[in-house]
This record gives sequence, structure tokens and C-alpha cells, in this order.
Amino acid sequence: MDKTLTGRTALVTGSTSGIGLGIAQLFAEAGAKVMLNGFGKPEEIARARAEVGAAMGVAEAPYSAADLSKADAVKQMIAEAEAALGSVDILVNNAGIQFVAPIDEFPDARFEAIMAINFASNWYAIKAALPGMKARNWGRIINVASAHGLVASPNKSAYVSAKHAVVGLTKTVAIEVAQTPITCNAICPGFVRTPLAEAQLPALAKQYGVSEEVALKQHLLEHQPSKRWIEVDEVAQMALYLCGPGSGGVTGAALSIDGGWLAN
Repeated sequence: MDKTLTGRTALVTGSTSGIGLGIAQLFAEAGAKVMLNGFGKPEEIARARAEVGAAMGVAEAPYSAADLSKADAVKQMIAEAEAALGSVDILVNNAGIQFVAPIDEFPDARFEAIMAINFASNWYAIKAALPGMKARNWGRIINVASAHGLVASPNKSAYVSAKHAVVGLTKTVAIEVAQTPITCNAICPGFVRTPLAEAQLPALAKQYGVSEEVALKQHLLEHQPSKRWIEVDEVAQMALYLCGPGSGGVTGAALSIDGGWLAN
């Protein structure tokens, strides 16, 4: 693989599985030093650290267990990453959680957790990482939003609100740093094939009395014209492009990777 990120450092939140792990792995393969963050079973975290570490040529990638629902923990995570990596050249705000319910039945605690992890953590992480990027006169900020940062679905009021806020934050930061070699962009995926997403299929198939394949195409991917999963590597490749040569003019963008959802 072309080592386009050699000499760069990256912190990827929510990177012990799914999209975040895919991005971290690809960045490491492209030559970056990467710090992971996220929750999970100890053996899963150890496996992720080993996989990304192998791509970096070390026993295991550095890791932060920061609870992104807490502002102080987010700030400390950035400090830990700067200490472990020497800098944070690339910040990927990927961590997110979900809960589904009508707004009048939505638990307040769930709303507050979604807003804290899906949106506020991005704000605090950018605020903490940006001074170092300015001092080094280079940086890449990538916020993994969602197609739901651009359109809405019922029963997802907290998630949709948070992801719309992420897109707005992305645009604001991009304008603020527009005259520097720092960019800020959002990636807006549709339904991505991850273990958590695939785990929804059995219950969905049972609910509608159909096969899992029919449940996938007619119900889960109802708004995704391609009727196929977006693959983790497709999202990771988009993130890699945003950090590589020729990407400096792309900033403030909300880049859809949704199988045609937003075109429909």
C-alpha cells in the first residue's frame, strides 16, 4: 500500500470495532501512528490493538478508554494522544450510540447520552486538538456523521439531531480554519455492514415474517437505492482520501456515502 500517511499521527474515537476500527487499520497501513479509543470486551480491545499495532510495526496500538460522554475525559484523551503519539495531526470523531423511540416516549437519559457522545464529544475533541494543529500548521478533522445528518427518520429524534449538529459543527470549524492548511469534513454514511448493524436482521425478519435477505433490502435498506450494505472499507477509503495528497481544497463538506439515499 502507498504509505501516504507516513509521519502523520491519528486519533480515531470509537475505533475498537466497526467503522472506527476500519479507519484506524487503513490509516496504520498507510503509515500513520494511530491511537484507538472505545469500549468493548477486554479481549476485543486487545485484538483491535494487536491488529492495528501490527500494521504500525509494534506489538499493540496505544489506546484510550476515555468515556466520551464526559467533557473532561475527552480533553484528557487528546492530551494522552499527544503524549503517546507526539501530536494529533488527524482527528477522526467516529464514536456514536443509538436509541430508537417516539420523542414523547424517549427517555431523557438516552437523549442526553446520545447528544454527549455523538455531538458534544466532537466539539470538545476539536477544541482540544486544534491548537496543536495550528502550531504545526497542518491538520485533518473528520467527523463521521450519517445520512441522518442530512435527512431524518422517525423515532430517531436524538440521533438525527446530534448528527445534524455534527454537520453544522463541521461547516463552522472549516470556515474558522479556512486560511490554514487544516481541513474539517464530515462523512455521512448510509447503513454500513458492521456486526451491530447485522445483528438487527433476525429481529427485523421475525417482525415482518420474511427472510433476513428480504428484511435487509425491503426494510433496513428501504431508503438506500443500491439495496446493499455500505462496506466499512468504503468509508475508510473516503477518510484516507481526506487526509492524503490533493485533499486540501475539500473542507466544510458533508460527503455522502449512502448507496444513493440522498439522491432519492
